[in-house]
Amino acid sequence: MAALIADCLFCKIIRGEIPSVKIAENAGALAFMDVFPTSKGHCLVIPKAHGVRCHEVPEDCMADVGRLLSQVSKGVAAEFGQDYNVLQNNGEIAHQVVKHVHFHIIPKPDEASGLVIGGGAPPPAQAAA
Repeated sequence: MAALIADCLFCKIIRGEIPSVKIAENAGALAFMDVFPTSKGHCLVIPKAHGVRCHEVPEDCMADVGRLLSQVSKGVAAEFGQDYNVLQNNGEIAHQVVKHVHFHIIPKPDEASGLVIGGGAPPPAQAAA
């Protein structure tokens, strides 16, 4: 497994140096509640190996992330409703804030709550005009 980084926020959580509300974990991944939730139940799944972008994390660790993401998503759906977003950003211009791969699971209880998506590419009809 890749080394953890001394000054990385999520590496510190993995090492237990910063407290977190852990939900679940396996050999290569950890899930915990987001400290700045977008909606009730907003949580994160991270690899236990440091990587800024997905392609930098070892495949076996990303497989563990995928399994835990599935497990935690089932729990989120059961507790907060069947609609939710899974969000993952790679790099600064892609809006990544913490420089450690992480997946947000954000419950979407109604149109106004949770993740609100706007901007970006125009709808296909507008792009073709």
